[in-house]
Amino acid sequence: MAAKRSLTIVQMNDTHAYFDIHQEMFWQGDHAVYRHAGGYARIATIVKQIRTESQENCLFCDCGDTFHGTFPAMDTQGQAMIPILNSLGLDAMTAHWEFAFGPTVFNQRIAELNYPMLANNVYDKATKKPVFQSYVVKEIGGLRIGLIGIASNIVDKTMPPSYSEGIYFTLGKDELPPIIDALRTREKADLIVLISHLGFTQDMKLLSEVHGIDVCLSGHTHNRLYEPVIIGKTILIQSGCHGSFLGRLDLEIVDGNITDYTHQLIEIEASIQPDPEVDELIRQALAPYKKQLSEVVGETATALNRGTTMETTMDNFLLQALLESTEAQLAFSNGWRYGAPIIPGNITLNDLYNMIPMNPPVSTVELTGAEIKTMLEENLERTFSCDPYQQMGGYVKRCLGLNVYFKIENPSGHRIQKLFAGDEEVQSDRYYTAAFVTMQGVPQKYGRNRENRSERIVDAMRKYLTKHRPVHAELRGTFVAV
Repeated sequence: MAAKRSLTIVQMNDTHAYFDIHQEMFWQGDHAVYRHAGGYARIATIVKQIRTESQENCLFCDCGDTFHGTFPAMDTQGQAMIPILNSLGLDAMTAHWEFAFGPTVFNQRIAELNYPMLANNVYDKATKKPVFQSYVVKEIGGLRIGLIGIASNIVDKTMPPSYSEGIYFTLGKDELPPIIDALRTREKADLIVLISHLGFTQDMKLLSEVHGIDVCLSGHTHNRLYEPVIIGKTILIQSGCHGSFLGRLDLEIVDGNITDYTHQLIEIEASIQPDPEVDELIRQALAPYKKQLSEVVGETATALNRGTTMETTMDNFLLQALLESTEAQLAFSNGWRYGAPIIPGNITLNDLYNMIPMNPPVSTVELTGAEIKTMLEENLERTFSCDPYQQMGGYVKRCLGLNVYFKIENPSGHRIQKLFAGDEEVQSDRYYTAAFVTMQGVPQKYGRNRENRSERIVDAMRKYLTKHRPVHAELRGTFVAV
């Protein structure tokens, strides 16, 4: 009779360098509620408990978006994260925003980790050779487990050029079958686990086309999956963001086949006792910034969050500051998903950096009405494309000064039904002044007279907060699905 083996897989994804406990948003009936969650010290406590319960038959993987998202991580180019991450006992990771520091710096961070960075889809432009390991084999509890990584494939397509200097990205799909074959035949793997940062819908399509993967740990799109999704014989999980959740998957395996499983999406609640060792590492990492980032810079009457697809209160505040700073007609920013919510009350400098940790310059440009429509259609396709492989963004581009009425289900280039600037329809040949932050707000190919101003966005938001206390940034219906 074949031996039955047990394995527990723990997933961490899209923590965005949230070192410590923070506000998180949860839906309750017809409204959002907020409570504290997260922090690597509490994550460490839970993982240690799981390791004990599983008799050390535990695999712990990180799907990326880990080194970027808060001021201490940005200020140290991810270095402040290293001692904390090394203390967690991770087995492998893949990446996305880690490339924001440039490939050279990212490679330095990887060398400091005590576990591998895996990506089968990142290549050197000059040599065409892979930059990272595609896979690694781990032996746990009598099982040989093949771990394959796929990094986010949008880094060289929608993000600033410095992020992908000297490298290029593929989808990673075509590379998978020979790797899976090698793991099964040469490496004698009992189980194959994919660590992906493509996103939930992209992973769903990929797994329908590529067979032989037992478990997919999905990242990028911040889905809170309370139950796994089954695609063929593959179990897929994804576990929220900001380190507010861990995913736990318990497997029973006989002759390389999963015969039973249970899953839990674990909320990293405030009541969890922080692990003392990791808590001290966090204290040391944050100590140089504590006084500066705890400065109260304003007050909000509106709960500021990024939890919705079309428009968010957090970005409305950011865009209001852009408009006041520049006196432009319109304002744009990217549809970022990361950024812990801010409940009504005081706003600290730390909150501002959590919204936009890169602190880019305030920029302006002149756009024709035709360019605005084309830009928005492109963004809507990247958000809602019926082909998941064409979904390359976060949420819908954030804007103020416009009202967009569109049909989600329409084909590319034909979603916008009506487009208004104020009370007037946007005119194709008319120029409109627009303020924005980063090339993801207004891509380089659009507009004339682009200018990066001396003022940076965090300073612009601080100025806005001094004039508007408390700030109001309610939803305005800028994008309406009709």
